[in-house]
Amino acid sequence: MRFTLRQISYFIAAGETGSVTRAAEAINISQPSVSSAISHLEEELGVQLFIRQHAQGLVLTPAGKRMLKAAKESLRSAHRLYEVAGETAGLVSGPLHVGTFHTFAPLILPEIWRSFTALYPDVSLKVTAGSEAELMEGLRRAQIDVALTYESHLSPEMVFHPLAQMPTYVLLAADHPLAGRASLSLMDLAEEPFVLLDLPISRQYFISLFEQLGLKPRIVAECGDPSMLRSFVAAGIGYSLMTSKPLNMRAETDRPLAYVPLERIGDDAASMVVGLAMLRDMQATRLLDAFRQHCEGTVRTGAIPGMCR
Repeated sequence: MRFTLRQISYFIAAGETGSVTRAAEAINISQPSVSSAISHLEEELGVQLFIRQHAQGLVLTPAGKRMLKAAKESLRSAHRLYEVAGETAGLVSGPLHVGTFHTFAPLILPEIWRSFTALYPDVSLKVTAGSEAELMEGLRRAQIDVALTYESHLSPEMVFHPLAQMPTYVLLAADHPLAGRASLSLMDLAEEPFVLLDLPISRQYFISLFEQLGLKPRIVAECGDPSMLRSFVAAGIGYSLMTSKPLNMRAETDRPLAYVPLERIGDDAASMVVGLAMLRDMQATRLLDAFRQHCEGTVRTGAIPGMCR
């Protein structure tokens, strides 16, 4: 074969993004390198992989679509060589791409990265943060190997390994009259202005808590960025609900915050389960097993890295 795995990876990036520009940005290389790899593969394989459309970018030909599927399988097989070598040497090594949900990406993943790579220095770890939909699509397209995310709304094609329960907290400005309470119910907050975390899974979950009690929150602001939300709450604009309680109890504006446990909703604890999601048909590898086992030993209910107990 007169082409390289690197050229194959460039072709996959172009096929998935439909653009030389976006492919180059996604894998952090120059646009000419992507174009050159595509041209070389077309010449070497004797097929046209893309139709070049000025307005719409790159469109895969029928042959290109088949080649994209085969290219992904070939790249996965090539990565398996790391596993074979590691098994032979008794080592855990190779590349691992981890996806994580926005809200707890800066809390949990840095500690897992630090401790996991300390144990397995031959592992090349890459982390991508995204929404639930982006993580699931990344798993389907084999763009990520495993996702640290919530259990809810997973499709049957995914397998989930639970790690910990994340209780729900009422987030308040430290000088709010309710900030000193040992716990709060949604009834206590019914008339208070509410700042909603506007991320797909989080939004649905928090609204559902009110609906279970026949309540409707008085939403005054919606934020898709947890950092912005914390600053809004710290400024006294309203309270919010969060399933993460970071060690840092101050907003980005340096105003102090208070986290008060939310009381049970009926017979159920107000909590969500965080864990590892993987594509069910994806072959388990020594590296993935080592990462899962490490997470099981690191992320536990009541002792989640980056968060207060």
